[in-house]
Amino acid sequence: MSETFTIRRQVEFNHCDPAGIVFYPRYFEMISAVQERFFADALGMGWDRMISGTGMATPMGQIDCRFHAPSRLGDWLDLSLGVKRIGRASASFVITCTSGDERRFTCQATVIHADLAQGTSTAWPAQMRNAMTRYLIAKTPD
Repeated sequence: MSETFTIRRQVEFNHCDPAGIVFYPRYFEMISAVQERFFADALGMGWDRMISGTGMATPMGQIDCRFHAPSRLGDWLDLSLGVKRIGRASASFVITCTSGDERRFTCQATVIHADLAQGTSTAWPAQMRNAMTRYLIAKTPD
């Protein structure tokens, strides 16, 4: 049974456009936030520790979002992350955002485990790879 990592956020004034709905680039900040918390809280390797302690980072390699319904000022959002795939030096996440029973967006994002000094990808450390496997999404038969 796989786990899903979830954070909860309230839509604030700074997230909204003049119509009072979330301005879509703010969702990308929320996607970054759920990934940052995932690395820190679920994997035990926060970005601050990763960058300053190991010289590594996890830059975005690809992102694809589908927006389903608007979010408004004051809404509570649940952002959930599951791991779709773990490669040698990359990982693909499925991120969903809901408010109550309503889906607001879905996202597939791939991050690269990278050496900052070299500017190249490098294999995941075994400890991080093993921790990510708890969040692997079970494949369903076609």
